Amino acid sequence: MRKNLSRRKRMDGNEVVSLTITQMFEEFMLIKKGEGLAKRTIAEHYNNFGYFKDFINQELSADEITTELFMGWITYMLEEMNYSPFTVNIRVRTMRSFLRYAFEDKMWIKEPIHKRFKPIKAPIDVVEAFTVEEYRRLIAAIDDENYVGFRTKVITFVLLDTMVRVCELVDMKRQNIDFKTMSIRLEAADTKTRVGRIVPISPRTAKLLSEYIRETEEFGNENVFLSYEGERISEATVRDNLRLYGQVAKITNKRVSPHTLRHTGALFYILNGGDPFSLQRILGHSHMNMVRRYVQMTNMDVQNQHSVHSPLNYVFK
Repeated sequence: MRKNLSRRKRMDGNEVVSLTITQMFEEFMLIKKGEGLAKRTIAEHYNNFGYFKDFINQELSADEITTELFMGWITYMLEEMNYSPFTVNIRVRTMRSFLRYAFEDKMWIKEPIHKRFKPIKAPIDVVEAFTVEEYRRLIAAIDDENYVGFRTKVITFVLLDTMVRVCELVDMKRQNIDFKTMSIRLEAADTKTRVGRIVPISPRTAKLLSEYIRETEEFGNENVFLSYEGERISEATVRDNLRLYGQVAKITNKRVSPHTLRHTGALFYILNGGDPFSLQRILGHSHMNMVRRYVQMTNMDVQNQHSVHSPLNYVFK
């Protein structure tokens, strides 16, 4: 049952009716939807608000929304639920934008909670890359005589070659693959950053992709990667297939996932002579500091690079 909430006054003296936190959030989401956020981003806002509601287990009035309550949620997630800092920060970021809107734009709440309720400091999550030998083992372990195996093989080539995110992979459109220019256009609505971009593909990937598209053309679906029934496959399906073949390949020391392939592709690109600026565009990052996370090198990689590019080699040519 909705609380009988009291009236209060804005700073300008006008009287307004207090809202519950859920009512505030729903109005906030109307604004977010109007801004044209991607469906997955909208869903993330709703999910994270739901996690907070599960924590408080009650409706809140404006006066009950306090900094201490949200800081307590962080403690609960870290100490009681044992969530990683990465998971906690995802939830904090979306809720902070809601709290900022509630305080600065609407003056629903009295405290600038968003100024203290910030992402926590966490170690940089360095994802290990595959070695060349491990990637070859993964490819060799895939049985491409059956449909799922062949689809998975094509996906591993596309993920490594284009370095796209798995969400971008499953939303790829057939009409956006150009075999003449050897590139794939990612539509803005289908990218995480909401900015469209073009990613190049190599002849080897293009050959496999062309064969796969011919095999699935009869389904008449605009998406590239399809299920047995001709429907767009999910991100979970891609992850499950890769994990299965990773087990067959006996890759047990690393996570066999789309993100690991993206990280591996970025590292191989640099080690093969690619520059970080073109890599930034291919990855779809707006800032170079994000690219650095994808090019973490092993000590041997650094040693090999130094042996070729040592400053003394330049002096004593």
